[in-house]
Amino acid sequence: MAEDWQNGGFGLYIHWPFCQAKCPYCDFNSHVSREIDQNRWLHAYLSELDRVATQTPGRVLNTVFFGGGTPSLMDPDIVASILERVRKLWPTSNDMEITLEANPGSVEAGRFAAYRAGGVNRISMGIQALNDGDLQRLGRIHSVSEAKKAFEIARKTFDRVSFDLIYARQDQSLSDWQAELKEALSMAIDHLSLYQLTIEQGTAFGDRYNRGKLRGLPEDDLAADMYETTQEICAEAGMLPYEVSNYAAIGSESRHNQIYWRYGDYAGIGPGAHARLTLNGKRHAIETWKNPNKWLETAEAGNGESLHEVISRDGQAAEFLLMGLRLSEGIDLARYEALSGHTLEGPRVDHLIEIGMIEKSSRHLRVLPQGRMVLNSVLSELLVD
Repeated sequence: MAEDWQNGGFGLYIHWPFCQAKCPYCDFNSHVSREIDQNRWLHAYLSELDRVATQTPGRVLNTVFFGGGTPSLMDPDIVASILERVRKLWPTSNDMEITLEANPGSVEAGRFAAYRAGGVNRISMGIQALNDGDLQRLGRIHSVSEAKKAFEIARKTFDRVSFDLIYARQDQSLSDWQAELKEALSMAIDHLSLYQLTIEQGTAFGDRYNRGKLRGLPEDDLAADMYETTQEICAEAGMLPYEVSNYAAIGSESRHNQIYWRYGDYAGIGPGAHARLTLNGKRHAIETWKNPNKWLETAEAGNGESLHEVISRDGQAAEFLLMGLRLSEGIDLARYEALSGHTLEGPRVDHLIEIGMIEKSSRHLRVLPQGRMVLNSVLSELLVD
């Protein structure tokens, strides 16, 4: 009998924790380091890959994603060696998607041909703004000109290129964002990730906000207008919102991220990486040590994990709901019932349907556009016992 994870597929995430500079809004596990022994890191990655492969023998690997940090600071030979080992350890799908996140500095852009030769076939670029003043405020170390040059190189080198933009920035007007988004869509791309600026605790922006020093953030109504105009402009350009913050031409969706959202299995290698793996019929939540030196030492000693525990039946159902309802396609109700042991119905579900937040058929439940604007509130209602 097929296991539940097979509905979503199997992917591999590899975390490179190093950046040239720490952006003030970023709460990812990223660190600035002057000296990095990349060969030592390679051997640790290979050791962890070997270990995880013994737990997941024979699985067809659908995707690999190099995230960070700034993976485009990895030597191309290191990336190629990792991918060579990956192909030896698992059978791979014929159209395996291999994504590498890149910053659009000129140094990284010059490496794109080498990454492609090593096996990478998709690039995701962290451009974040098409305005030099805002790039500086966001702590980015590239200019708009450098970003566009790097993007052109990527577009000529890879068939699939995505890039990220952040909106609802300080002092950004609705017309500013509309013009910037239209410019982004004119850049002959097949995928965009568009994120509203969020202020996370523990970041430089979070500290500044707490002191009342982060001025010019949009009011909720303006942020909502920006979200709505994003949907409209992208749809007009044929970039469909297949997930809350992701837009793609048909067939160009991020397959790796779809494994997360469709609640498949994925292995996580590197500092602070998370994983969901079904082992011996039980789904496990796995985390690795966040501190790069701690992870490196423990990985070299044979196991870089900091947490490994079985997820309860209720926990799996909640995760499936939290991830799946981010997608425009929604969730399969029979799959939810199999995970949870009960149907998804009742007064709260009926109320959300009545006020136009969700749509339910005999087989599927999905969040409607109005509901996606307040997705956390919708999920809170659905997760109440």
